[in-house]
Amino acid sequence: MDFLQMQGTAKLQQVTQLLKSLEKDLQDKNLTSAERVQTLLKLRQHGTSPSNAEPIFSQNGISILTQYGVEGETPGVRRAALRCVANALLLDAKMRQILVDTGYGNKLADMLQTDDSEDEMIASRILFYTTYDTTMDFENLVKTHGLADNVSYQLSRHAKQFPKSGKAPLSQMDELALTDTLKLIYNVSKIYTGLAASFSTSLPHILKIITRIDISHTPLDGILGGLLNALSILDLSATTGKVFENNPLFPSFDPKCNVDRLIGILDQAGVQYSPEDLEAKAVPLLYSLITIYEVAPEDIQKHMQQLLLPEEGDRSLPIGQSDTLPSRLLKLSTSHFANLKVAISELMFVLSGRDAEVLTKNIGYGFAAGFLAARGLEMPQSASETYSTDNAESLINPITGQKLAAESTDDLPPMTQEEKEREAERLFVLFERARANGLLNVENPVTQALHEGRFEELPDDADSD
Repeated sequence: MDFLQMQGTAKLQQVTQLLKSLEKDLQDKNLTSAERVQTLLKLRQHGTSPSNAEPIFSQNGISILTQYGVEGETPGVRRAALRCVANALLLDAKMRQILVDTGYGNKLADMLQTDDSEDEMIASRILFYTTYDTTMDFENLVKTHGLADNVSYQLSRHAKQFPKSGKAPLSQMDELALTDTLKLIYNVSKIYTGLAASFSTSLPHILKIITRIDISHTPLDGILGGLLNALSILDLSATTGKVFENNPLFPSFDPKCNVDRLIGILDQAGVQYSPEDLEAKAVPLLYSLITIYEVAPEDIQKHMQQLLLPEEGDRSLPIGQSDTLPSRLLKLSTSHFANLKVAISELMFVLSGRDAEVLTKNIGYGFAAGFLAARGLEMPQSASETYSTDNAESLINPITGQKLAAESTDDLPPMTQEEKEREAERLFVLFERARANGLLNVENPVTQALHEGRFEELPDDADSD
């Protein structure tokens, strides 16, 4: 037997002996609290790898450890035991159903009434693991054991840790606890959609933390990323019902504060992240903004339009070429990242009142065409016509969205008749391809001009120059 085998055998023997001593103690109560904690800490250390730790990763092992975790006589015993359990559930997915089978899920939900972040972290983490491929009855945990209320209490507790001024960073344990509770909210609401509305009472606390937390260089990561994910899964339309006396999305003291904060985060994220990272992290925020706009009062909707749609200043260049947030969003809407592309296009459509003609005027024919075609919507007849903004003198190019007055002048020599004919033929072919692909549903202007007799037939000896 080589050295590694000897080590493995010794580890297995120690794990077996430690678990047996705990199992015996459940009957005889022959260990002191300090001895129980020490035994559990040793098991936790051995359980960092399943190799030669099989007694921990078994039905009997999980049952013993969970019993200590929920019925232990001191916080130290309970925490040490549940940390062993959480580690086992992380390393071996089969242990998650075994934990559920112990019947202690309700006790874990009850534990979230605590004022201690370490207890919160352990309970939330274990319950989070059981959202995957287990028979945990989360409906019972919500309706009978107050899971949603307890989670809301934890978020209200953490919200108080973010004062309006000072903004002292959370301790590492507070940060871990908040992160795990947010992940629990997200998973339960996403997997058990019928329970999502139960977590709506957490919304004011989530919004309070979002508006007060320091925004890092990478705002879609860390706690803020978890908050935004949780926000995206909650039923924001419920804010208009009887759940709240006042709508937490648009608080009376500053109705625009949450909208401004979320759009500010999106603006910074668009600068700091690559399109690939935005595809993975920004979509929940975009859909939250869509939902918020749809339930917002008219003055907030107009405010969001001003922040997210191209403004007068954006039109000194073709839309999408400036460095403003609307232009950056439009550029991203043409990327090959499908979820990001759809979310941005949907946001622009909603901001335009779900009106194809308004959308085309807001973002230009070029950006609107693909989105409308994908939704099976016809391009409005007015799409090819110039139009003016509020300033009657500001005519807009319908294709690019740029002011006509700002377009560069053509200093090239005039085209010969032969060049004009080749260009007309090329445009005719491109137009017919677009019609065949369903991108356009209007008559080819060349064909239309021919039918209307607007072509001049040249004599055979016409000068091609």
